Amino acid sequence: MRRRVVITGTGLVTPLGLGKHANWQALMEAKSGVGRTASFDVSAFASQISAEVRNFVPEDHIEHKALKQMDRFTQFGVVAAKEALQESGLIITDENATRVGTLVGTGIGGLSALEETHRTLLEKGPRRVSPFFIPKMIANLASGQISMMTGAKGPNLCVVTACTTGTHSIGEAAKIIMRDDADVMIAGGTEASITPLSVGGFSAMKALSTRNDEPLKASRPFDRDREGFVIGEGAGVVVLEELEHAKKRGATILAEVIGYGLSSDAYHISAPAPDGAGAVQCMQHALKDAQISPTDIGYINAHGTSTQLNDKFETMAIKKVFGDHAKKLKISSTKSMTGHLLGGAGGVEAVYCVLMLQNQTVAPTVNLENPDPECDLDYVPNTAQQHQFDFALSNSFGFGGTNGTLILKRFS
Repeated sequence: MRRRVVITGTGLVTPLGLGKHANWQALMEAKSGVGRTASFDVSAFASQISAEVRNFVPEDHIEHKALKQMDRFTQFGVVAAKEALQESGLIITDENATRVGTLVGTGIGGLSALEETHRTLLEKGPRRVSPFFIPKMIANLASGQISMMTGAKGPNLCVVTACTTGTHSIGEAAKIIMRDDADVMIAGGTEASITPLSVGGFSAMKALSTRNDEPLKASRPFDRDREGFVIGEGAGVVVLEELEHAKKRGATILAEVIGYGLSSDAYHISAPAPDGAGAVQCMQHALKDAQISPTDIGYINAHGTSTQLNDKFETMAIKKVFGDHAKKLKISSTKSMTGHLLGGAGGVEAVYCVLMLQNQTVAPTVNLENPDPECDLDYVPNTAQQHQFDFALSNSFGFGGTNGTLILKRFS
């Protein structure tokens, strides 16, 4: 009998707002967080749109002295973790600190710190490089800062697996609890890579949408006219807890993590494997881990990036795994509203699954106006739908062919 893992807290910083209430309202109203990029001059870039976190004032949440040591991705992670911990009601003390860990990953890390410091180096020389540069830039400092700010002294790890980071982080953190290396894990993903270098790089790969004149319609997963993803930023963090530990302290249990699968395409640096072979294996592993049947799943939060190959192959993969049941599933891509948060996506989407399970309502896929004939499942177009279901599956697939799937259960 393995230890059961439940979710007792959630935290969100996304282009749709701060906190779960603002996010849930935006999802139900089918609002998009995409707009013209405001953080730097995009006039020379092919893609001039993004899903930025607006009205985020870090000083409202973090002490000024600590902010000097944090890149934007770390700030997002810290704020989301604080919200999750507050909702969980967990108080970290000297007695329990070594049984509480952190595992908050990022796909890219402190890219803005890297760009700013490189510019300083070239313009002013090495003596002007900040001593905080390395701690601001490196990927594990989101998890590290959360550990220091909360006093958690258990496992302190960072997963870096491109766009699968958030999903892998939550899955690996759950396994840490299952094998009794911790009782509580603060886990998720965070990203803040809307920078000139990042946008230039993704644009060079022809990965980004260039629907600059219609930013609200740019992210359109499974639509025939999709032509690239919209880069986003933000963080999604959960508090994972061993079931008996949560019950003993009277915590409100939001959902249970029952399945986790991972696989590799072993195919291409950025393109998914043909026919979604890696995604098939990943979802099958998660179902086996959860010890449930494919017909038990009622909703899938698709990776659904709004790129031609991903949406097509993910659809194929779902059909292979679920057979006739695929037509009965409710499936949506919340990236249609948030854009693609890269390493933060899986964490945010896991929280969204928790909210949907709690409210028995599924978020829509917005901008699904001209369905692709090869993407012919029920993607909940444009309007949220009430739906009775007990099991939600969330997919994340990343560059390098790395795949992750989580299965969450409605807790009763």
